[in-house]
Amino acid sequence: MRALTEQDIRGSFINCSKGEAKRLHVPRDLDSRPWDDLDFLGWGDPGAPDRSCLVVERQDRLVGVALRFQPAQRGFFHRSMCSLCLTTHPRGGVSLMTARKSGPAGREGNSVGAYMCTDLACSLYLRGLKVPETGARFEESLSLEEQIDRTRQNLFAFIDKL
Repeated sequence: MRALTEQDIRGSFINCSKGEAKRLHVPRDLDSRPWDDLDFLGWGDPGAPDRSCLVVERQDRLVGVALRFQPAQRGFFHRSMCSLCLTTHPRGGVSLMTARKSGPAGREGNSVGAYMCTDLACSLYLRGLKVPETGARFEESLSLEEQIDRTRQNLFAFIDKL
């Protein structure tokens, strides 16, 4: 992924107004992000722990999505799998991320959801640059490039529903 600026990020959101996008928290460490290892930029809002955002480059266009999720309520031994990168996590590592739909449907309160890594670090888990709390990912027969492509396609399928 190419390096993004705050202006790039704020102008990319498809499911919130320009005013809402202007008020969203944007990471201050954009200069130190591992851009070459990211398939999308994802971050949580430190001021609102139930909110996250992600931005992905698709067909030479940036697409940003504001997300909401509920904190983990499940037992300690419960495990969940991210629907994007297929990484499994124990309690709280995967959350149902919901995004308001764009346009009139979103203004009526319609939303779409998907189970995603709560920290939105799918790209780093795929590459082995970040290790899930359990210590490992399932070994797959797909190459890294195929896993990355699958993750991007899963993310695009989610965005297409918006």
